[in-house]
Amino acid sequence: MYQPVTVFLALRSALSRRRLRFVSIVSLASMLGIALSTAALVIVMSVMNGFEREVARHLLGVTGHAIVVHPSGQIAEPGTTGREILSHPAVAGVTAYVRGNAMVSRGNQVRGVLVEGVQTQHIATVVEVDDYIEPEALARLAQDPGTVIIGQTLADELDVGHGGLLSLVVPNYGPDGRVQRPRYRQFEIVGEMRTGLHQFDSRLLLIRLDQAQSLFGLNDRVSGLRLRLQDPRQAPRVAVEISKSLNDEFHVIDWTRYQKNFFVALQSQKRLLFVILVLVTAVAAFNIAANMIMVVAEKGRDIAILRTLGASRSQVVRLFLIQGMLIGLIGTAAGIALGVLGTNFATEVARLIEQIVGLDLINPDVYFIDYLPTELKIIDVATIVAATITIALGASAYPALRAARIDPATGVRQD
Repeated sequence: MYQPVTVFLALRSALSRRRLRFVSIVSLASMLGIALSTAALVIVMSVMNGFEREVARHLLGVTGHAIVVHPSGQIAEPGTTGREILSHPAVAGVTAYVRGNAMVSRGNQVRGVLVEGVQTQHIATVVEVDDYIEPEALARLAQDPGTVIIGQTLADELDVGHGGLLSLVVPNYGPDGRVQRPRYRQFEIVGEMRTGLHQFDSRLLLIRLDQAQSLFGLNDRVSGLRLRLQDPRQAPRVAVEISKSLNDEFHVIDWTRYQKNFFVALQSQKRLLFVILVLVTAVAAFNIAANMIMVVAEKGRDIAILRTLGASRSQVVRLFLIQGMLIGLIGTAAGIALGVLGTNFATEVARLIEQIVGLDLINPDVYFIDYLPTELKIIDVATIVAATITIALGASAYPALRAARIDPATGVRQD
């Protein structure tokens, strides 16, 4: 008996309609279970990829693709260093910044904040300010040194809006390191920024670079330089090249390092969801095992006749493994097709569910987006297919081995 015969018998057994009606129903249920679990895997992985892409886009739009800092914490000649960095062909923009901690007070409310001084004429070349700051607010900030742009969440907490006044308190240290009288400065709010990222919207204040230098006593020095690259995916390589071009005098930290924990957390969540849904697929595969066990019990005499005609134990095992794999393949193919369809219409399905249950599944106030982002990756589909087929084969292993152990003489005498 050759392998094509084994495949033929597996197909004939799987597609036969004359007998084993109940077994056929169980096979159909097995295919349906695998299809649904596979579709769920495809859709969930695509949604996770989409959220990761959108969060990365928003995050990098606020922070840039890399930063350049000095071991001392200050860069003495930001203009010269910035021009040298900008000469690198992979760098699209450079802007200096000053960053420091401060306290903001309004009435009897006090909050710890992060103050960032920005170059209003260069910031748009590095970060996507148009996505979260009104152009009028940025223009007003550039013209008036006594103005500030505040995060929307912080503005809500302080119950202050456009035209309101805020007092900034910055710690002051003398040359000997002793604490001196803090610096106070009052600013008028000219706009609010809404990045969709709580860590910025609840703490960050933007002021002019010269005001930040004065407030933190830096004179002409800055805290660092923020870079935008032509291709953010090349950030690790470009960071090394820029560091070497600066004679390793500065530290160049790309976004994959200073946002590492965040993206590692996203990847961990994705892997966890993948494992959970694979376990759901494994539960569906138990139907395959039940189906195959019933087939072995029902067709014990036929298996014995095959053994009598010369079929080896390994060929019987392959016959049932192929039959189980066929069920898995059909279910997986249907699941992939359903998953791709669900991925393409994820937002519409989410809207329909919102209308039915009356809940906001995609709240733009929380996620900064009013749609369900998806991104289907071939590597994810390949991994899902491999995992599902492996589970289907594993579920078929015990029934296949049980069939191979049927004794030909005993099986032929069965009624």
